[in-house]
Amino acid sequence: MALGALIAAHDEDDQGGLHALAPLAGRTLVEYQARCAAAVGAAPIVVIVERVPPTLQAAFERLRAEGISVVPVTDAMEAAARFDPEIAVLQMADGIAPAAPLLAELAEEPGPAILTVPDDERHHAFERIDNDHRWAGLALISSKMLTDTARMLGDWDLHSTLLRRAVQEGARLVPAPEGLRPFLAASDTSSAAFDRHLIDSSRHRRRDWPSRYLLPPVEDFLTRQLMGAPVRPTALLWAAVLMVLGAALLFTRGEPLWAMGLLVAASPLDRLAERLATVRLRPFSRHGLLFRLLAPAHGIALLGLAWFEARHGGGWGALVAAAAAIAFGEAARVERRGRELGPDLWLLTPRSAVFLALPFAAFGAWSLLTVALALYAAASFFIVQQLVLADRD
Repeated sequence: MALGALIAAHDEDDQGGLHALAPLAGRTLVEYQARCAAAVGAAPIVVIVERVPPTLQAAFERLRAEGISVVPVTDAMEAAARFDPEIAVLQMADGIAPAAPLLAELAEEPGPAILTVPDDERHHAFERIDNDHRWAGLALISSKMLTDTARMLGDWDLHSTLLRRAVQEGARLVPAPEGLRPFLAASDTSSAAFDRHLIDSSRHRRRDWPSRYLLPPVEDFLTRQLMGAPVRPTALLWAAVLMVLGAALLFTRGEPLWAMGLLVAASPLDRLAERLATVRLRPFSRHGLLFRLLAPAHGIALLGLAWFEARHGGGWGALVAAAAAIAFGEAARVERRGRELGPDLWLLTPRSAVFLALPFAAFGAWSLLTVALALYAAASFFIVQQLVLADRD
């Protein structure tokens, strides 16, 4: 479904300045919000603001120079008119700095959804929904709801009214995970506080067991070391893809241990690229081309290993097992696409396949490795099928 974004930028702080212009990591809050929206594919990005001071206009110009088109509007009806009738709208409250991966997950919700935080002392600055929940400042609504609300708005606040209507119409309440809860710049605009928030939120959800149990210390260390270095996140993704393809070449040349070294070294680079992009206020989507190339590159590496084994005494069984592993892995990916399936930490991913291979590599059992990966992929596929059926029920 097409996606747009509606950002509030009209509230002022005690000094009369807009919360949207809060200085965060050398730029402004509204620039970070717009970049996050653009990273999940939102267009148009509409900013509702009563006035556009020169500093805000300068922020808009910087965004346009980066290829991010921002449309300022002054009232609710004008905002609603900017969205096509069937579009979904990401709603961002004034002063909210969302964690980029959390916003991406919200954008993939199948219907209206409201992100929440607990109703406790730590979150007293967030708007209350009920006795148990407060609004985290992010929601996914329909453009029809936005248009209907704008027509009946009167003197009411647009974002609060949208929130109430979404609750009344049964929008799903989605709790924000502890490490990814949005930062409320309106209550704390210190750069140090926001930098800490960026480091915390950049950790993302860990979707496989190596990322959960093996790689966090490496990621944290490298993120701190590279924060101020002139290394582009896309360069890390290119490095990961090229290293995996290099491993494929080494497998075909009969150098499996060197190939495994490249695969292990490449395994944290995609997540490190995401974290650096988030920390530098330029988050990007996991649906980009370089991310999509990583899984096929790992499949090529596995075929390279199986081809060498088939030609040097392993027989065609290694190639058949490798092809089966790739087929089951792709089928599982298609089945789980766009779904949150709950207990999926132990399912096959390219990263988990790499670390599973290490004990086989230690004993040189390369043909046996292809069989093990085929069984792992098949088991993961059937587990995904069961989780999908349970999710539909």
